[in-house]
Amino acid sequence: MELPKDPMVLFSVINMKLRDCYSSLDELCEDMDVSREDIVSQLKAAGFEYSAEHNKFW
Repeated sequence: MELPKDPMVLFSVINMKLRDCYSSLDELCEDMDVSREDIVSQLKAAGFEYSAEHNKFW
């Protein structure tokens, strides 16, 4: 799956998948064959940080 380029859409898609399908960001990245660093950096640039404790970006 190609991830959305728009950071707000990416934020929504990743959090939905984390909530519904995956117990961690690492699990999502491995299953979807996407770079954790790319997701984290794109969302950080939009003002979001990943919380492993809550398993979501905020």
